[in-house]
Amino acid sequence: MSPNCGVEISGIQLAEADGGALDAIRNAIYTHGVAVFRDQEFSPEQHIAFGKRWGGIDVNQYFPLEQTYPEIAIVRKAADQETNIGGAWHTDHSYDQIPAMGSVLVARTLPPKGGDTHFKHMGVAYDSLSQELKDEVEGLEAFHTADHVYKEDGLYAQSDMGKDLRGQDQRTGAVHPIVIRHPHTGRKLLYVNSAFTINIVGRTREESLPLLNRLYDAAMTADNECKVVWAPGTVAIWDNRVTWHNAMNDYKGYAREMHRITLSGDALAA
Repeated sequence: MSPNCGVEISGIQLAEADGGALDAIRNAIYTHGVAVFRDQEFSPEQHIAFGKRWGGIDVNQYFPLEQTYPEIAIVRKAADQETNIGGAWHTDHSYDQIPAMGSVLVARTLPPKGGDTHFKHMGVAYDSLSQELKDEVEGLEAFHTADHVYKEDGLYAQSDMGKDLRGQDQRTGAVHPIVIRHPHTGRKLLYVNSAFTINIVGRTREESLPLLNRLYDAAMTADNECKVVWAPGTVAIWDNRVTWHNAMNDYKGYAREMHRITLSGDALAA
């Protein structure tokens, strides 16, 4: 964890969190972007019940689902796979008209070391922009899609994990403000990411990239970053509106499996 991103919360079992305790957890995540909980007893049934108490679960259209518990998406890398899912800076579901609020990710199978997940705080990224750059992006919108990643001939489908992905017939696309306000805190957040943001509305991709790259560069400073070092019993919950994340692919020859519930979100606004 770092002063500008992430918080570790102790002294509570998520399986029992409700009422005021759940509200406090929500507020911590809305503010810090990601919260980490250690030594959790969190069965699949409890995982699902927690997601429902939070407010709603989006069933994932791409990842394989746990057969007994279809609300849970399995994010796995087999020991013989080279490519991992989420191994680049991105914001989940920015390509949806109403993006998912965030995720509740539970560690189930871990390598001996490696596989950390890094996060960056997009409120801190926005605050770091010069006033000139803030003025330049004010009122602009950008188009997001995941077709180049998930479609039948996309990046993932062509990789060694392609056989595990589902829903290749999906087509995605959404337009969002480049700068959004968090619906609960009111904080301004940079809402573009190099994985899914294709172009600025009214400009070609080539015309858009110089400005988009300036925004990406601003987000890549070290003072807005934290990392989650996974261990048995670790659960992380993050807010997609506040953070980018990146799953490290540094555990060659070992399996890693995480169980993810995707939390329903709200329409985004500037």
